[in-house]
Amino acid sequence: MPNNKLFTAIKLTTATVALGVAGQAAAIGFTAGDATVDIYGYARLNASYDIDEDISRSSGTRSGDFSKVNTGAAEDNEVSGHFGADAVQSRLGVRTTLPNDLKITVEGDFRTTTSTVRLRHAFGQYKNWLAGQTWSNHTSFTGATSVLEFDGVAGNAGLYSRSTQVRYTTGGLSVSAEDSKASITDGTAAVSTKQTIPTFTARYTGKSGPLAYTTSALVQQVGYDTGTEDDAALGFAVFGSAKFNVTDTVSIQGNVNYTDGANGYLWRSGTNYYGEDAYVDANGDVETITGYSANLGTSIKAGPGAFNVVYGFTTMDWDDAVDDGLAVGDKHETNTNAFVNYQWSPVKSVNLGVQYGYFEVEKVNGDEGDASRVMFAAQYNF
Repeated sequence: MPNNKLFTAIKLTTATVALGVAGQAAAIGFTAGDATVDIYGYARLNASYDIDEDISRSSGTRSGDFSKVNTGAAEDNEVSGHFGADAVQSRLGVRTTLPNDLKITVEGDFRTTTSTVRLRHAFGQYKNWLAGQTWSNHTSFTGATSVLEFDGVAGNAGLYSRSTQVRYTTGGLSVSAEDSKASITDGTAAVSTKQTIPTFTARYTGKSGPLAYTTSALVQQVGYDTGTEDDAALGFAVFGSAKFNVTDTVSIQGNVNYTDGANGYLWRSGTNYYGEDAYVDANGDVETITGYSANLGTSIKAGPGAFNVVYGFTTMDWDDAVDDGLAVGDKHETNTNAFVNYQWSPVKSVNLGVQYGYFEVEKVNGDEGDASRVMFAAQYNF
């Protein structure tokens, strides 16, 4: 049962979180020898018009990139009005089920700068155990509001991406040992990290009446070793994610995160995501950086689809680094975005959406900037 639920979650994430109106059509299934094979995926068009500067991410999907938002004097002479479209979010997945209930899933898309396939999921499941690459256990879609932006809303729960891991699930509880995402800076450049242990996570998901909720925590090692100098610290992160169905047509959902030495798990922190976990001070000591984030949204069913409205922010606290004399003035302190969209399904297996998005950046040195954009998406599921 946990295996079936996980695969269903992956498919729902593909169609529901990414576009959000209609569930994916049933996968194409056939048998090969003693194995049952399901093929699933979608073809998708993303088109965007950046009203101000062009903030579309270079690797595709037309998602907004905080690192491309002009700040300070750069806002004075912006080149405005940029249209673009691509189909690199399109994806293909294969799941094979063997008679002994062993399941293997491999999924990819085309969001790369080299026009090749990008690996998203590659994992095996047997009973309560999972091993391979899939959504980090320190991730939840419970409180996510559906947006067209592939990279989602600032303040979403946890890593909000995939990680190589070994996971054990029993009921609503899951624990994992995962590949570390640790990063350290000296203020001007990244410091090569060294980890001797994996990142450990624990997550619980439950439901009570109209309320669904998820909470999670993790610990990770953040350290470096140059051969002549070394230090390490422990970082941690926690989040709460919830969705409340007010009526059959209205829901309110959101997420809250706190990190200390684990900002890689603070979604949309740093220049665009994966903010630094720590810095090295003048004495060579590793000092962890704290962060926090949140978002709140609502979904309202109307006509053949639904309206979605959401606001989110992510903040990293660089005050200690400034006090220690590090040159971090150009670092992103707060990233904020907000979206309003309408998504609908005109026919089975076809999802359409239109959206307005707003992005804002505040840097440690006080420079600020913002950008607005509109998007259209068409997704054809199989």
